[in-house]
Amino acid sequence: MRYWKIAILAGIALQAPWQGVAPVMAQAPAGPAAEAPPPVGPQQLPRVTHTESVTVTASTEKVDVLAPNPSEQVYLSEDLLEANPGRPGVPVSIPGYPAETASGGIKAPQYFAPGVAGDHGEPIAQYIAVGAYLLPNNLSANAHGNGYADPNILIPSTLESVAVDAGAFNVLEGNHAVDLAATYAVQPRLAPHALLLADLHDADLSAGFSPRPEAWLALEVAAGNGLLRRLEHRQQYKLNGQRIWRVSTHTLTLLGIAYFGQSYVPGLVPLYSVSTSASTAAFRAADTVDPRQHDQTHTAILAAADTWQLTARQQINLGGFFRTYNLSLFSNFGAGLIRQSEFRTAQGTTANWREQLTPSLELMGGMDFHREAPRRDNLDSYGAYTGSAALGSFTKVDSSDITITTLAPYGAAAGSLGQHVRYYAGWRRDQIDITNDDLMHATNSFSRWVGVNSPKATVAVLPPRYGPLRWLPELAASGGEAFFTEDPRVGMGTTPGSGQGTARSPNPATLVARSHSYQLVASKGFAKTELRLVLGHTTNATELAKIDPDTGLQEDQGPSRLRFLTATVRQGFRTGWLLLTFSKADARTTDDGLPVPEAPRTIADATGALDRLPLGLRLQAEFEYVGAKPLGTGCSSSTTVECVGVPVTEFRLGLARSFLAERLLLGINAMVANGYTGQTTEAITPSPFQQIVGVRMPSYVSADVRWRLGR
Repeated sequence: MRYWKIAILAGIALQAPWQGVAPVMAQAPAGPAAEAPPPVGPQQLPRVTHTESVTVTASTEKVDVLAPNPSEQVYLSEDLLEANPGRPGVPVSIPGYPAETASGGIKAPQYFAPGVAGDHGEPIAQYIAVGAYLLPNNLSANAHGNGYADPNILIPSTLESVAVDAGAFNVLEGNHAVDLAATYAVQPRLAPHALLLADLHDADLSAGFSPRPEAWLALEVAAGNGLLRRLEHRQQYKLNGQRIWRVSTHTLTLLGIAYFGQSYVPGLVPLYSVSTSASTAAFRAADTVDPRQHDQTHTAILAAADTWQLTARQQINLGGFFRTYNLSLFSNFGAGLIRQSEFRTAQGTTANWREQLTPSLELMGGMDFHREAPRRDNLDSYGAYTGSAALGSFTKVDSSDITITTLAPYGAAAGSLGQHVRYYAGWRRDQIDITNDDLMHATNSFSRWVGVNSPKATVAVLPPRYGPLRWLPELAASGGEAFFTEDPRVGMGTTPGSGQGTARSPNPATLVARSHSYQLVASKGFAKTELRLVLGHTTNATELAKIDPDTGLQEDQGPSRLRFLTATVRQGFRTGWLLLTFSKADARTTDDGLPVPEAPRTIADATGALDRLPLGLRLQAEFEYVGAKPLGTGCSSSTTVECVGVPVTEFRLGLARSFLAERLLLGINAMVANGYTGQTTEAITPSPFQQIVGVRMPSYVSADVRWRLGR
């Protein structure tokens, strides 16, 4: 692969130009509409292939048991853009899926999808691919939100690809895979390199090496004060490593991740003043409502997978992981400082069998086991900020030991009916044990056993390859059911729904939020252009999402309905590529017809690269626009007036040039931003109404120095 075909976000080469190509991946023909070849082995999950195109998209013609969702898109390391180089957050920017955070510092970012407020990870699943094993990265019943997924733990230069799908259509994806599932795959090998990113506010140093062909170790150390007026005093330490063994018919993969981070959190401030109070203006001037806000977290993950190729047609996949996690987060939502803290262990195993019975029929069956055990899931209140940096005494609000255990058998079949019809049918049954041991009020403790059925199906119709009908698009229709487990502490929320039940005897239907999803995909590729149109419809049962500022627990958002349309255009050029996405959505609660708070209605993204500029420069840029989002009511005396935020725009631009026969890479990167991230509403004293709040988005310029070590 040519060294100059590397992706640079704001001057950042995400994959070092000396990184090798995965040996198990086959080469695909050039062009933006290149299709991924049939899987060589289980390492093809997610199915990706190195290519000089901008993106490899799961083709309707390739619907199978591993990739049943025709809207799935796989972004390779050459196409990925580092989201905020040298700063915490998502490691890469996925076109069409903006990521936000309701603070600065190391607080976990949140992905958004059209019409979906991924406020705390409930409807968005996140995985790390370890061989064929999908390691779940969601943290159910997290102290600060129901299903937090923190991609901060990954080092960007180690990533091989990211696959995204609409969720709900794959039996391999369980809890939280309602509206979106993102799977990160890491490099199988990593050549020696060092990278320094720096500006006047932050510095980030990372390095990696491979002691042997299919083993690597990478380290990242980052520190800085951020870009807001409240200095973060941030520290982050990451260690990622992987080892692959090939023994006879077995392929063994071992992945280890360690992470520690701490920082002060600027947090949400009023976008504009609706109060005559001088304190409101002071909050905006200081970029914080409480300088005591602080975040500290650490985690360690060890995961292993075994792919056993029995015959050319039969395969067994085994996998498992163990994880520890700690969080201590001090936040102020306008009603005083609270601390949300926990320590948890999580573990899981999986086993599945695949067999190609005939050229037109493939079967898969398996079993998943997953257990999460947050302990000392606490909420403490420290009161209002009085000008002193001291925390002072606290009042304990809630303390629980929670256990969520899931056992899920699943099965799927995929194949073809003639030359023009492809199909996929699957079924997943999750048996979920949810236990809440209330350490303050024993009468609020309970244990429930809930069963969830999740059928999945896809039917695709392909036009003939020859004749006048060859100009017709490929069409695919998908349907499925999905779910996510609620935080079992919701029984103590301040605004319980009518179907929630009592704290002592919660309604099992509320403990697991169900959804029904349908999707229609039309796609057509010709020359170096691919067009894709996705129509989606999802209905959700009662959902408890938004954090209550007084209790720190989830509020009941009620049942909802989502409709969206997403259009994608990919164009390849001799010297670069262009990817355009546009999404329009309408999400409303079905009980009163009001818009779902904080869910984006309009998302537009344009990403492209030019490789052959004068003076040997390489350019990559991204423009992202998220329209103004409805944020609920309460901003005035009228209970029917909708609070509306402000649009957000981000423009990332990067230039880089290599020297010394590609051993040295120098670049500059910049982001021009306008708006506020993490927009929501909070009752900030002394305002009599809710105020629209967010985190100011500053612009910046930074430098990038990358050095290739060794031969």
